[in-house]
Amino acid sequence: MTIPNLITLLRFLLVPGVVFALLAGEVDWAFAGFVFAAVSDGVDGFIARHFNQRSELGAYLDPMADKLLLVSVFVVLGYMGNLPLWLVVAAVSRDGLIVGGVLLSAIMGQPVAMKPLLVSKANTLVQLVLASLVLAGLAFNFSLGPLYPGLVYLSGLLTVASGAAYLVGWIKHMGGYVDTGTPGE
Repeated sequence: MTIPNLITLLRFLLVPGVVFALLAGEVDWAFAGFVFAAVSDGVDGFIARHFNQRSELGAYLDPMADKLLLVSVFVVLGYMGNLPLWLVVAAVSRDGLIVGGVLLSAIMGQPVAMKPLLVSKANTLVQLVLASLVLAGLAFNFSLGPLYPGLVYLSGLLTVASGAAYLVGWIKHMGGYVDTGTPGE
């Protein structure tokens, strides 16, 4: 087990703590746990890249830990009324669609290689910024003002675009479509 994998496992363990802190009204602790998880994600990536500690297990665990934390925080913030429910439903549905597609592909003997798309990276970044700012606003009692609706709608747009891009790619993969790059073939 590599050091980055141990750090990633720590992030998995942080998720229930962050969720519990949010639900218990200890938003400052939830925010601290969320920030710690975000920093540890950068640290484990740095260690993996710069000290040759990349692993196949880490390639799967790292995004799972990130998504589990982000989806959990989104769901709780939606439950608490701090994020619109339509956005929470869209984000959870997108992730469910991706996981379901990957599992179905594997079951059908056509495993799909998961490569993060640029739109998906942008989506995750905006969701992280939104969740971080909402948690910070709750912890330190400040309003995001006009930034809030802008981030919410941008997050919703990127969530839908990312989900659609993965769905199109999955349908092409499962249908055996191969883009040769040459029209008319």
